[in-house]
Amino acid sequence: MSHSAEDEIALFLRRLKWVVLGAAGLWVTWLLAPILTPFVAALMLGWLGDPLVDRLEASGRSRNTAVILVFVLMSLLIALALLILVPMIQRQITTLIAALPQGQEWLLGTAIPWLEQKSGVQIMAWLAPEKLFDWIRSHWQQAGGAATTLFGYVSRSGFAMVTWVVNLALLPILTYYFLRDWDKLVERVASLIPRNHIETVSRLARESNDVLGAFIRGQIVVMIALGVVYAAGLSLVGLNLGLLIGLVAGLISFIPYLGATTGVVLAVLAALVQSQGFDLKLLALIGAVFTIGQLLESYVLTPRIVGDKIGLHPVAVIFAVMAGGQLFGFLGMLLALPAAAVINVLLRYAHQRYRQSELYAGQQPEPVIVLDRRADVPGEAPAVLKDVESK
Repeated sequence: MSHSAEDEIALFLRRLKWVVLGAAGLWVTWLLAPILTPFVAALMLGWLGDPLVDRLEASGRSRNTAVILVFVLMSLLIALALLILVPMIQRQITTLIAALPQGQEWLLGTAIPWLEQKSGVQIMAWLAPEKLFDWIRSHWQQAGGAATTLFGYVSRSGFAMVTWVVNLALLPILTYYFLRDWDKLVERVASLIPRNHIETVSRLARESNDVLGAFIRGQIVVMIALGVVYAAGLSLVGLNLGLLIGLVAGLISFIPYLGATTGVVLAVLAALVQSQGFDLKLLALIGAVFTIGQLLESYVLTPRIVGDKIGLHPVAVIFAVMAGGQLFGFLGMLLALPAAAVINVLLRYAHQRYRQSELYAGQQPEPVIVLDRRADVPGEAPAVLKDVESK
């Protein structure tokens, strides 16, 4: 076997080894997804706070002092947000509960009759108590199975609630340690990279860090700004649940168009219940609020704050979030956009390597040096007439 064939086999085996290691890592992540959420959230908070810690450390403070200052600042910001938002959301939930009887009356007295008239389907007949009891009696076994499933879900929900409480308690502890030891973690990871790839990996890591920093920090600002715009606008136009709907729409606006779409649907339903019918003026004002919000996002907030550094198409963002949620649950949704940004950087690098490869360009002819014999001078080298010429 020739040396070139042996080299190709060795290269293939090395690449196969990395593929197997990557697949094993994904499999372990999938197995541990239920307990990894606080660690990943703390890791992201530590990554977000590390640049400020480094600045404070560069100004002459010790690493521990800088970490404590940044940790206290982050804790104060979260506490301030909770102090402002929790009472406001509580009032909105109270308003929602108080509006439930009014919503039921509108649904049974206005919405369903209108749907029956337009569709010709007798919806109220299916909602009559006699029909419901007959249906339950005819599907008793399935109802029993559903009840068992429901009780099991409630039990699992109780366990999930305990898990969430434990995760929330762990989050500040883990965040502090990640902030304190971030530089050491980076050094240890870098020490594991093969030395012949360290330059390329370091460049890709820096590029990924720049993309993620620009995107995530900017996206957080955009989400908060849109939440404020939607909440303030809907409240000003007279929608009773405007604050709650606006905050929800702003917080899920990291998925393109989902925040605005969800906000419009919820706001229109709330307006219909509130006005007991089609209040065209209120509906038009709601449409104006979301139109202004989308214009601000498209032409002011996203270009100036986020920019196009992430380079992901909206369809790719939606797919990443849905795929992450399907594969790893909430942890996958948390990691979806950072992973998509890093993968996008790697794909750009792979595209550059492909454009420079023989597979893309084809086999190049060997260069031939042609000398200009007419310019020969005794004792001097001949002049080069052509640098490269095909054989």
